[in-house]
Amino acid sequence: MEARRSSAALVGVAVVALLVVLVPETSRAERFVVGDAARWTWGYNYTDWVIKKGPFFQNDTLVFMYDPPNATVHAHSVYLMRNAADYQSCNLKAAKLVANVMQGAGSGFEFVLKKRKQHYFVCGERGGIHCTMGNMKFVVKPKSSACRDD
Repeated sequence: MEARRSSAALVGVAVVALLVVLVPETSRAERFVVGDAARWTWGYNYTDWVIKKGPFFQNDTLVFMYDPPNATVHAHSVYLMRNAADYQSCNLKAAKLVANVMQGAGSGFEFVLKKRKQHYFVCGERGGIHCTMGNMKFVVKPKSSACRDD
């Protein structure tokens, strides 16, 4: 009887170990609403938000939520900057628009951190004023998803 219990326990451990190996890394990815309850908005300190929420890992999803423009709401967007210098100066000339002014509505725009590289996010509205004066910018460099459990 004792041998059966030991065998059953070993089988159980083997099944759990196999599931850990077979579960894709994306299933362990997390989803973050940028700015939490504040969402993607003028004047919020996103650098502090990144520090509080980090570290971030490959396959994590950043959700940018913002209202579409109307008579009382300024437009917001999401741009990926080419490099640190363009990010620091909020130079949008070579930036890539990843979410327009309408894409933050409803459940928001989702950006999956697929690569282990610096991601420089900014709001490009009002000719970059939201970036330069409104603090609507932050940098994320995801770690390898293999490091998540470390």
